[in-house]
Amino acid sequence: MNAFVEHHKNNIQFGYRCFDRLLLNGLIQPFQQPERVLGFFNTYREGKRVTRKTLTDIADQFQYWLKNRSEKWGAPILEPPEGDGAESRRDKFVEPYFQNAKPNQVVAILKAREPARILVAIGDKGNDSPHLEYKQRWVNQFNFYLNDPHWGRMFVRMCPYFPFSARVCLNQHHWLAIRMREEGIDFQQCTNAFLQCGNPARLQELADSLSTQDLLKCGQKWLAAFTPFISDKERKHAGCQHRLFFAQVEYCDNLIFHRRAAVEELTQRLLDLNRNIGQPKKITTIFGRKVTKEYKGKLQSVIEDLDLPNPVIRSHYGHGFAKQYVRDDRLLRTEPATNNVYDYGVNKDVENLPQLRDRMSEIIDNYHNVQQDVLETFIDRGQLRKLAEPTILPNGRRIPGLKLDHPRQLAVMHSLVRFANIAAGGKFTTADLYAPALDALGMTESQYSLASLRYDLSKLRAKSLVEKVPHSRRYRLAGKGYSICVAFLKLFEKIYAPLTAGLLAPFRGDHVLAEENRCALDRLYQHVCDDLDALLRAVGLKIAA
Repeated sequence: MNAFVEHHKNNIQFGYRCFDRLLLNGLIQPFQQPERVLGFFNTYREGKRVTRKTLTDIADQFQYWLKNRSEKWGAPILEPPEGDGAESRRDKFVEPYFQNAKPNQVVAILKAREPARILVAIGDKGNDSPHLEYKQRWVNQFNFYLNDPHWGRMFVRMCPYFPFSARVCLNQHHWLAIRMREEGIDFQQCTNAFLQCGNPARLQELADSLSTQDLLKCGQKWLAAFTPFISDKERKHAGCQHRLFFAQVEYCDNLIFHRRAAVEELTQRLLDLNRNIGQPKKITTIFGRKVTKEYKGKLQSVIEDLDLPNPVIRSHYGHGFAKQYVRDDRLLRTEPATNNVYDYGVNKDVENLPQLRDRMSEIIDNYHNVQQDVLETFIDRGQLRKLAEPTILPNGRRIPGLKLDHPRQLAVMHSLVRFANIAAGGKFTTADLYAPALDALGMTESQYSLASLRYDLSKLRAKSLVEKVPHSRRYRLAGKGYSICVAFLKLFEKIYAPLTAGLLAPFRGDHVLAEENRCALDRLYQHVCDDLDALLRAVGLKIAA
């Protein structure tokens, strides 16, 4: 149990984690090199020449087979809905076709023009030994929406052109619903979430029991059914079956609260604090890897409204993001997702499912722990004075203490509390901190050198708030390092600085402005100033004009 869940457990009814969306690429590896394709035709197709006509005939045969199967299954071939082709929009479009669907039934087939890597024959039409190459082309592909007995609703996308690339889309919420029905567990499912569960502990056990074999058994079953060109004998002897690789993965942590008011109050605090603390205009550290000039992805954290009742905190990194939002009134969901599992240090083969689950679960824990640090604003009695005192190292070197109003120190703290360091497991180099620190100070490299940043960072190291990673040039926040940085930033930027400005240089117009016309935050600050004046009068001190 991470610190966030521990802190709020009295308000949480139950929680669970599982894969939400699993999008798998299917590739027939013997068909990924032209020379191996020629070898296949020589061995299993009586040496037939692979010409432009041969490849066209293969695609035509798939179309004939599809038309026949569509009629036999009673599954219409449909055009997708208008728009950008988002899968969620297609899911809603085909939802009526799933009513009363039987196990192993294909309910609908969507035909859509999408990019695919296909084999092309380069040469004249009459050339019986053309040059074979793989090219990226926009072609018609077919999405088979079906009801699997073990996975429920899912779809398989097939390319009718050689080498028959494919995609399989699975959702573990549907898989879990079937498992719980089999075991007689009461539950309430609302789209991709469980809002009630009679046995939450067993729900988590089932979620963690998902194995590679569960993915392979389902994926290879349907891919074999939708690739009529290849016989069972060829699959067995020539290895011509699809291998599955992770293309897109979403793993979600779901905390279901007892009351809607509790989760709303919590998320409003998180949204407000995440706007002001650790604002990552540019993220320069992605999972502990250096970002070069060639990097093309987003480098930011944003708060978005994605047509949901509540805003979404979304932190982009690498080929994916982590997002947090409230759904179905009482459910707080934290969800890392990626289009490239290499960002998590995991290989793409589905055999790596356990490692991927552990890595994404670790990211959720990091995300929760940091957010709990954001919510914690106290400093233990007496500790602030100790942090401000100089540190004497064993070698006699004197390191200055931490000051609440030191601009360079606060700039370094700003660069330490960015969401980038969550995704990086808290690891960073001084070079990673340098550019954000310069931005926070509004200085150039000539005004604030990298050596000066290292000196300022040494103050935090001396207080055991930052530590060096062994056998590495990287550092990481230690102990309550994140919380202390947040506390210093909040005390200076949200308490001392605005109150001092209001006392020493108030806006004259504020005195004649009606209180109800001033913003709530200004009114609260003014109340603090007025109460300070009242306190000074009460103790007999003269108030400065």
